[in-house]
Amino acid sequence: MIPKTINPDLQKERNAASFNSEDFALWFHGGEEKLKFKTMIESYVYDDMNEDSKRFQNLSHEDIYTTTIKDFIRLAKKLRKLQEELNPGGNEIWPTVLIDPILSGAIPAGNPFAVHFAMVVDCIRKQGTDEQFEKFGKPSQELQISGAYAQTELGHGTNLRALETRADFDRKTDEFVLNTPTLSSYKWWPGGLGHSATFCIVAANLYIDGNPKGVAMFLVPLRDRETHMPLPGIDIGDIGKRMGFAGVNNGYLGLKNVRIPRTNMLMRNAKVHRDGSFEESPAAVLTYFTMVYARCFIVRNIALMLSQSATIATRYSAVRRQSPINPKQPEPQIMDHVTQQKKLFPEIANSVAYKLASDKLYQLYEQTSEEIKRGEFGSLPEMHVLSCAMKVLCSKTTMAGAETLRLACGGHGYLASSNLGYLYADASASCTYEGENTVLLLQVARFLMKSYRQALEGKPVLPSVNYLQEAVRQKYAPKWMGSWENMVEILQFTAANKTRLAYENLTARLKAGQSTGEANNNTGIELSQAAELHGVAFVTRTFLEEVTGTKAQQRNKALNKVLENLLELFLLTNVLQYMNEILRVIQISDGELRVLQSRLENVLKALRPDAVAICDGFDHHDQNLRSTLGSYDGNVYERIFAEAKEGPLNKKPVPDVIFSHMKPFIQSKL
Repeated sequence: MIPKTINPDLQKERNAASFNSEDFALWFHGGEEKLKFKTMIESYVYDDMNEDSKRFQNLSHEDIYTTTIKDFIRLAKKLRKLQEELNPGGNEIWPTVLIDPILSGAIPAGNPFAVHFAMVVDCIRKQGTDEQFEKFGKPSQELQISGAYAQTELGHGTNLRALETRADFDRKTDEFVLNTPTLSSYKWWPGGLGHSATFCIVAANLYIDGNPKGVAMFLVPLRDRETHMPLPGIDIGDIGKRMGFAGVNNGYLGLKNVRIPRTNMLMRNAKVHRDGSFEESPAAVLTYFTMVYARCFIVRNIALMLSQSATIATRYSAVRRQSPINPKQPEPQIMDHVTQQKKLFPEIANSVAYKLASDKLYQLYEQTSEEIKRGEFGSLPEMHVLSCAMKVLCSKTTMAGAETLRLACGGHGYLASSNLGYLYADASASCTYEGENTVLLLQVARFLMKSYRQALEGKPVLPSVNYLQEAVRQKYAPKWMGSWENMVEILQFTAANKTRLAYENLTARLKAGQSTGEANNNTGIELSQAAELHGVAFVTRTFLEEVTGTKAQQRNKALNKVLENLLELFLLTNVLQYMNEILRVIQISDGELRVLQSRLENVLKALRPDAVAICDGFDHHDQNLRSTLGSYDGNVYERIFAEAKEGPLNKKPVPDVIFSHMKPFIQSKL
């Protein structure tokens, strides 16, 4: 029996906090109106939630999909009903909230229609004509038809130009003929493609009279809308079990002479006219702008995922007692151990930092979208680069953080019921989907090389790389002062120096006769390091501006102090992490390094009384955490035991296999 009361150790932590966790939640979620909306939605959806659906790990692959579809339908019905009750004809609840991470617990194995709502509808809206959105986009919004976004192939991923899927224009019939001519050209991985989608946006290389015109996007029907059977020429199915996202129904797709009307090519930008003439897009990157949005969406989601992992491990660390610090006293909460604090608190700070970075990224995305509507494309390269850099850094940080936090929970963290393993698996996937991280870093690096050359030539650069221009103008590196502003400036200067070194080495290799491809490949390590530091410079500057800027005046003193402590920890962690690069450009004495260590220990101590309250301020519903270790009530051991008792192997005292196989084997002559 799980107690109805709060674990006393956890309650003690909440009582001792220096600030009100509700104030933190209001700030973290963007104000009272947004927080109230979130709470209302969670309460409406979760109050009668079936506990069995979150135990999907015990199900077969087929049963997981069946359960997931049922979970999705239940959620969709609820949200549609609530939309009609509160604001008929609106869309702020249905379908918008359907893919919001605040309801991740409603479909715990993953949403097979997430890509449909997150990418497909947006892609048709942004890249399709008004007529195409009327025909495909509006029915998609209401789920009258369901789509997948098929770009990645079995043999090709991030290198889009090398996609093997072909779309040949047939002048006679005014149609495109689509083919996946080899096994490696089969589309592979799209979420929802396996059995859920009825149509698909297919990325294919366009050919007119045998001449390549680049990658374009095509609306391809997949299944009969009545029978749901695959259409002629369509070879489609589920790719099998994955480490995570068990219910997302990732699929494969083969195309054999599949014909679609010419008007099924998304043609807001690039166009193929009836006479076969081709009109190029005003900006080539517009073809991939949906990917930019997807990466913004990913950064937001996985930043919240890290805060979920941090919440679970922090609450557990307040309840778990072990290893006396003073042998004359009872075992302490493991969060009293400084080494445990070093595992927990930097990940709490990372959660805040990348949430702020994702907010900034969304803001820039909206600005860029408005500029595109006006026919202005100057910000597109910067938006693409920032979305790549943030996707890489946030996914890498969340994956490493989830594993650190799992280890911080000892053996119990290895239980499926802790949910930490599943959070790690989801975070790990984000390092490869929508652009493999190393490839994205090299894309960022190309932008940095171009920007650094412009800075050397005295030409203007885009805002996110102003620090490159400042570094070129500076005769001397900044001195170590140790203030927050100084640490951010030094990280920016370090990023600029790494870009300089990569640029000089790349240029030297080109002058030595290496081809562009060879030179880029041989400089790849430094290029990727420069790109990573560019991302670090963006995140640290964003965090600093939030904490020390004018917004601080709108927050109370206690909340500001907590945010200052988190900023201090985040900056110290990054300075220490990149110290080898920093020492290449500035001098830091042994005494100053000792001060850094002292500051690190002091800020861990300062955050110790507030750690649980900060995680409460993240405001994750228990249904979203789905963790025996991290529930709000802190009744860890009771929940672990109850979950074990409910396991399918414990339904019978003696499993059937013992008498059907094991006993005969023991009794037989070997």
